[in-house]
Amino acid sequence: MPPSQKRARRYDHVRTRTAVLAQFGHVRSAVAGLTPDQLAGPTRLGDWTVRELAAHLAMAVESVSRCLDRPAPERQEVTLLDWPFATAQVAGQISEDVRALAATTTPDQLFRRTADRITERLPAAAEDRLIASRVGAMRLGDYLVTRCVELVVHTDDLNAATGLEIPYDRQALAACTRFLADALAVKAPGASTEVRIPPYAVVQCIEGPRHTRGTPPNVVETDPLSWIRLATGRTRWRAAVDEALVAASGERADLSDLLPVMG
Repeated sequence: MPPSQKRARRYDHVRTRTAVLAQFGHVRSAVAGLTPDQLAGPTRLGDWTVRELAAHLAMAVESVSRCLDRPAPERQEVTLLDWPFATAQVAGQISEDVRALAATTTPDQLFRRTADRITERLPAAAEDRLIASRVGAMRLGDYLVTRCVELVVHTDDLNAATGLEIPYDRQALAACTRFLADALAVKAPGASTEVRIPPYAVVQCIEGPRHTRGTPPNVVETDPLSWIRLATGRTRWRAAVDEALVAASGERADLSDLLPVMG
């Protein structure tokens, strides 16, 4: 498919690259301390075990090195804001690959190999270098933003499954929050509702009367992790409102029909 004309915000390439490596380091340290019983435990991702979730986290980062091993595509096919709406088509293949990887490689081996390869390959790669991702040819700089999303979302899944408190790199959390907010604005274009996720993002969305000054008539506000869980279907809108994780005011402030933004 041709790249869309939607304009994504700019992300600093060095900061994004550093965030990917930092968040991967947090996950690697946590996974290294898991016992066999913990690795065999369930997650909130269907029938995936913690071992399979860990394999997916490593695979998300290893995909950068794997893409850099291949020749660069001739033209871009997918923009950053196309990515969240294109991943569903490859979810089945990703799940198969995760299961195969988890069954044949120990977490320690997998994370060590992944860390060695990305620290060798990534620093020398240019932001505008095209890579062949699963959903189409993308800029490396854009793909690294998606790796922040994968790492932050699945770090939260890993914390939920194990009871750990793996930290979130601030830049990775910011990139994930902003990206998913921008994806909502793409899914529901407009300017009648303001969605605030302090301290990282504010977007306008949903068709209707445009707000120009003063306090917007339709406002949604939540914290970054609550937003990420809503945007990826980990938390339902009504539950978040009932638990006061979201403040919503105005007749166009109900986002239930727009969530999740991506699965």
